[in-house]
Formats: sequence, C-alpha cells, structure tokens
Amino acid sequence: MNRYHLMLAIIGAILIWSGINPKDYPTWALEVAPAVIGVVLLAATYRRFRFSDFAYWVMTLHAVVLIVGGHYTYAEVPLFDWLKEPMGWERNNYDKLGHFMQGFSPAVIAAEILWKNRAVESRKWLVFLTLCVCMAVSAVYELIEWLVAEISGQSAEAFLGTQGYEWDTQSDMMWCGIGACVMLIVLLLKKHFAVQR
Repeated sequence: MNRYHLMLAIIGAILIWSGINPKDYPTWALEVAPAVIGVVLLAATYRRFRFSDFAYWVMTLHAVVLIVGGHYTYAEVPLFDWLKEPMGWERNNYDKLGHFMQGFSPAVIAAEILWKNRAVESRKWLVFLTLCVCMAVSAVYELIEWLVAEISGQSAEAFLGTQGYEWDTQSDMMWCGIGACVMLIVLLLKKHFAVQR
C-alpha cells in the first residue's frame, strides 16, 4: 500500500464509522460533503496536478476533522465537551478547530497551485494572494451556511453550530485566517517554495 492509498484508507474508514448512526443524517451529509467532494476532485486531477505529500497529509487531516464533526455535529464532539470545563469554555469549540482547518488546509492548496503554475513570482505576493483565497473560501462557506439556514429553517441549527454565539460567523472567519497564517508561516519556515517549480 503506498502513501496515497493509506490516506484514502484513513478517510474511507473514518467516513464509514461516521456514517454509522450519526447524530443526524441530513447534518452528517452536509458536513461530510466537502471532504467527499475534495477527495473526488483530487483523484480526478491527480495526473494533471500533483500536490506535495505534505499537502496531501494536511488535506487528509482536514477531511478527518470534517467527517468526525459530521458524525457528532460540530457542537457535540465529546472530546471538546470534555475540554469545556478545564479550558474554561462556555461552548463546545470543535467548530473553531474546523474553521482553523478551513484556513490551514486551503492555504497549502492555494499556495502550491499559485506557485507551481507560476501565477506569482514573488513569495510576498504568494503569501498575500494565498491569504486572500483562504478568506474568500471562508466567506463563501459562511454564505452557504446562511443559505442552508434560510432554506431549512430550524433544522439548520446543528449545521450552523452557533450555540447561541452572536459573533459566530465573524469568529469562524477569524479562525480561518489564523489557520491560513499558521500554514503560511510553516511553509515559509520549511522553505517549501525554495525548490524549483
């Protein structure tokens, strides 16, 4: 089994576990859909555009976060319920991990696409445009969440995971930005773009 098959096996196994008696099937479908769509797109484009192994592992981790959140709903992941008291949280913050990953993972994806396709020559522009892409992805996701809430009414609460926090959307986008910045720092420190394209 090569490393790509291992990544697919990890995602597949967790997806199967996640689909067995989840908290709510419609919410589960909404939460795991981005991971499933991502895997399909990556498989379809693998021969035309290959990401680094590092990027694929980060995407695998992101898929796991999405799929686990889909099983429990983001507001009810047990580990983060357990962490509420020792961390002094008033809410389950698993959704913040999800939004951190929403910046962390797309940052490496956007940066590698921009760099390998020579869309930018300067690392400064690479950092700026990658951050812009990540924030745009976050904004679009928040708009999709809003649209789902409008269409489905009360049943969207589990998908939105606001837990009564009025600044949830802004906080989600902030965590995405933090995730993107952390990834960009990691990429720059490991000299990820020092190699020939």
